[in-house]
Amino acid sequence: MAAEIAEQPAVLAGLVERHAEFAEAAARIAARPPRFALLAARGSSDHAAIYAKYLIEVLLGLPAGLVSPSTVTLYGARPDLRDVLLISVSQSGGSPDLVEFTTTARKQGALTVAVTNTPASPLAAAAELAVGIGAGTERAVAATKTYSATLLALYLLVDAVRGGDGSTAAELGPLAERALEVPVQRAIDRYRFADRIITTARGYSYATALEAALKLAETSYLATRAYSAADLLHGPVAAVDAETAVLAVTGAGRGGAAMQDVLAAVAERGADVLALGSACEEVPAALRIPVPPVAEELAPVLEALPVQRLALGLALARGGDPDSPRGLRKVTKTR
Repeated sequence: MAAEIAEQPAVLAGLVERHAEFAEAAARIAARPPRFALLAARGSSDHAAIYAKYLIEVLLGLPAGLVSPSTVTLYGARPDLRDVLLISVSQSGGSPDLVEFTTTARKQGALTVAVTNTPASPLAAAAELAVGIGAGTERAVAATKTYSATLLALYLLVDAVRGGDGSTAAELGPLAERALEVPVQRAIDRYRFADRIITTARGYSYATALEAALKLAETSYLATRAYSAADLLHGPVAAVDAETAVLAVTGAGRGGAAMQDVLAAVAERGADVLALGSACEEVPAALRIPVPPVAEELAPVLEALPVQRLALGLALARGGDPDSPRGLRKVTKTR
């Protein structure tokens, strides 16, 4: 896991250099303008899909939603998907439910695109278009480089659909190096004995909160829940007290600015707040993990990196083996 975390600056820089491949796929999409977009994914890829949902709705102005694959695989539904864009996201490209849903969606009229780290996978074969994330073989059970690479691949694809040239992402490789140099040891020492952690964010960074909760749960076995900061105020905040650690993603931009109310609410309840993001110095917190500033729609790519190092460090500090989490395998196949 540590080695693959360290590979990410090179992986991200390599993706930016492949902009022409994303532009080619984007041209095919633009030639068949969709009425709306759907996204199919599982696990970490599901969090990447939620990030893509924000990209599509904000940058392209199209409605977007996440599918429930079981409507097709278990219940046999055959929805009318004419003039719909389906983006299926999977690092392995081997989950049977995603493959079946993509195959069915294509038959039902959707323009199907696979975003995967395995170009020769069943998912890539099932989709009309396939975009490789090019992260190289990932052996660690906990996805690290494939997650950040998937985020960037989705950004490059959506940006190309709107006619962008990918220049906004040009410096992500060097910025990722800086993000990996940010100290996280104080946070590891402070939270190694935590019983429960809440992760929260707004906007694009909601994907970071979801991925942080998953990483902490699967590597450190921490009871972790992720909430949109808006949803946290709609009830769950009542369970927050002085025994609760809150990882709040607070980047520069509208999403980070919208975190003020929830941070005030958890502070009133005595929660121990760890602020992570490019605007973390601007909010009340017990500890802060800064992230290099970048365009708000790209912030989750960098935010994921210190989250991964925090999860790795906490797992080791708590006596676990993050490379062999109990009960987990690298590829999970569901239907």
